[in-house]
Amino acid sequence: MKKIISAFACIAFAAGLSSCNGFLEEKPRSSMSMEQNFTTLAHAQSAVNALYRVGATNFFANGGVYGVQTAANGGFLSGFFDNEYKGQEIICDYSQKLSLTAQNISGSLDVMWDEPYQNINRANTAIKYIPQISGIAAEVTATLIAEAKFFRAFNYFYLVKTFGDVPLHLEPYESLENIYTARTSTEEVYARIVEDLTDAVAVLPAVAFCENNHRISKYTAATVLAHVYLQMSGYPLQSDNYAKAAAAAREVINSGKHRLIQHGDTPQESAYNVIRTADNDPEYIYNLEFETGIAVNNGRVQTSLPNIAATWSVYKYSITNSGYRPVKAYMNVYNKEKDLRAQQDQFFSYTITYEKNGETIVFEIPENASPAAHLWYEETAAMETANCDKDFTIYRYAEVLLIAAEAIAQSEGVTAEAVRYLTDVRSRAYTRTPRQEIETHLSSLSKEAFIREVWMERMRELVYEFRIYDDIQRTHMYPVTSDSEPGKASFVNFVGATNPWGQVFKEAHLLFPISANELQRNQQLTPNPGYN
Repeated sequence: MKKIISAFACIAFAAGLSSCNGFLEEKPRSSMSMEQNFTTLAHAQSAVNALYRVGATNFFANGGVYGVQTAANGGFLSGFFDNEYKGQEIICDYSQKLSLTAQNISGSLDVMWDEPYQNINRANTAIKYIPQISGIAAEVTATLIAEAKFFRAFNYFYLVKTFGDVPLHLEPYESLENIYTARTSTEEVYARIVEDLTDAVAVLPAVAFCENNHRISKYTAATVLAHVYLQMSGYPLQSDNYAKAAAAAREVINSGKHRLIQHGDTPQESAYNVIRTADNDPEYIYNLEFETGIAVNNGRVQTSLPNIAATWSVYKYSITNSGYRPVKAYMNVYNKEKDLRAQQDQFFSYTITYEKNGETIVFEIPENASPAAHLWYEETAAMETANCDKDFTIYRYAEVLLIAAEAIAQSEGVTAEAVRYLTDVRSRAYTRTPRQEIETHLSSLSKEAFIREVWMERMRELVYEFRIYDDIQRTHMYPVTSDSEPGKASFVNFVGATNPWGQVFKEAHLLFPISANELQRNQQLTPNPGYN
C-alpha cells in the first residue's frame, strides 16, 4: 500500500506552511515566523513529507514526454543516450555535440541547481525547528530529523556530483543576509553528506522500504551511504573508502530485509517485468511514489514508445517520444543471446505489436533508433486510462549487490563473497548459463578484470537508474563496445575518448557548467573549468 500519499495529504512549504490542500501542492499561506509555524506534530510531519517530492528525488521522474527526467542529463552527456525530440530538448543535442555552455542550456542548469537547494533549505528548516516543538515523543522527533538529514544529504550528493564544489548551507534562509556564498570544497561537502547519512542510518527504522509505508528506512540510507563511499573512492577525491562502501552495503545485505525478485514461469512473468509492473517488493530500496488522482507518472509511459506510435491511434496518449533511448554503442554491452534483460519486452522493446481494426500489426523499430524503454511501459495507462501511477525506482537491491562486489574486490580482493554478489545479479539475467559456470569464470579473474566486469554489469542492470555518468565521473574511464563483440566492453581514459557522435571529451565534461544565470546572481561563484 502506498502510504505517504494516502496518509499524508498535507505537505509543506518553502518559507511558510502550506494549506492542507492535497498532495504535491505548495501554497505558502502566511508570513508567520518559523517558530510560530513549528508548533505541532502535524507541522513537523508536513515539513518532512514535503521533502519526498521535490529536489533531486523528483529528478528521477519530473520529466514529460519531450524533456525527460533531469536525472537523465548525465546519460545524454555520456553520449550513450538519445532523445527523438533533441532538436527541441537542446540539452540532449548540445551534450551529444559537447557544445554545452553555461548560457545555451541555462534553463536546464537552473533546474539542476535551484531545486536541490530549495529542498536543502526545507531540510535545514525542519532540522532546526522540529526539535523546538514540545509534546512530541523523542523517538518521533529523532526519526523526522533523520529523514530530513537523509534528504539534505541526497540533494548535496546530486549537486557535488553534477557541479563539483558547491556552496554548503546548513542553516535555513531566514533573511537576505549572506544569501550568496562561495563554493565549498568537494571534500567538505562529502564529509557533511557522510555525517548526515550516518546519523540517518543510526536512527531510521530497520525495516524494508515497502514495509515502512514507502518511507525512508535505515537500509535506504545505508544504500545511499554505500553509493556515496563508492563515489568518494574514485575521482576527484580518490579517498579510498571502498571498505566503508562494502560495510554499508553489507549492512543492507546481511539484514535479510531485501532480496532480488525471481523469475516466474514465462517471459511475461520475468523479474524484469515484475520490476516494470509492481510497486511493492523487497527488491525496492527507494521508490518515488505515484498515486491515481493525486500524482501521476504519465511521462514514463509516453517515453516508453517511439514518436511514431502516437500516429497509430491505438494509445490513449496523443504524443509519444523515445526520450531516453540507448544508442547502439551502449546496447553492445549486452549479449542478446544470453542476457534476458536485452531480449524483447524485458528492459527493451525492438518491435511493438498492436491490434487495429481487427488486424494484428507488428512495428519493427529501426535499428538506429532502437530500442524503446519497455521497462517504463504500463499497459493499462497506455491502452485504457492515460493515467500511470507506477512508482519510479531510484535504488534497487541489485545495485547494493553490485556496490558490494566492487567495493569488496577493491578493498579485499576477488573473494568468494564478491563473486557471489556479482553472480547473483548476472545469473538472474543469464538464465541459460549455469550459475556455477558464471562463478567459476568470475573467480578466475584478476582484481582489475573483475572490477571491470562489475562496471559492465552496472551498465546492463542500472540502465534506467541513470548511473552511467556517475560511473564515468568516479572512474575517469569510458566504455568502448563493438558490433563484433556483443556483451563486452573495454575501458579507455575518458579525457580524449570519442563519444558515439564523433566528439572528443575534455576534462571539463566531467562536470556540468554552472548556469550563467546563477553566476550572474551570485558574484562569489566561479565557473567550472573549461566553461569560461
